[in-house]
Amino acid sequence: MLAALVAAGWWYVHEPAAAWRGMPAARDPVQTSASLPGPFHHGDYTITPLARYSVTAVVLSRDRYRNDRGADLSPVDLALGWGPMSVASVINELKISQSGRWYEYAFPGEPPLEPRQIAIHSANTHCLPADDDVRSRLLDVKRHSLVTMEGYLVEVTAVDGYHWRSSLSREDTGGGACEVFWITSVSSRRL
Repeated sequence: MLAALVAAGWWYVHEPAAAWRGMPAARDPVQTSASLPGPFHHGDYTITPLARYSVTAVVLSRDRYRNDRGADLSPVDLALGWGPMSVASVINELKISQSGRWYEYAFPGEPPLEPRQIAIHSANTHCLPADDDVRSRLLDVKRHSLVTMEGYLVEVTAVDGYHWRSSLSREDTGGGACEVFWITSVSSRRL
């Protein structure tokens, strides 16, 4: 048991560096409000699509959830980076972490990008799989994978007052800035 804890601690401190070349996710996410479906039910929740959304990004970090209120809808959050935040040398200069449905980054000295560029080219994404196949694929996504996902940014409500609404901007930060993403398709590959 002690050996497993030591190995896990070593892995956390010595995570493998990003090693690819170029900018694998050069394009910004695509969002449109055209031809949205109406609200629909998923278990005890009402899901209201707010925008069609597709993104190709590098997974900067991932966090699995099992016990919070949103875990039955969103079993994993992915911190995603695109544009300059998909460049390995930039990612390697940042300490990236997730906890409690938040994504954070820090840098020890000078930032590898202007902080505003970091903020508008990355996002914490609450991943709501549309079906069991998408759920399985999402749970298999690893850090430093290139992932492509399509679906809807949504608002989630329940009769007991539960409410979770997606940001509709890539330029916001802080509370309410995360994407709440109903994912209808996902593919990924290791970089």
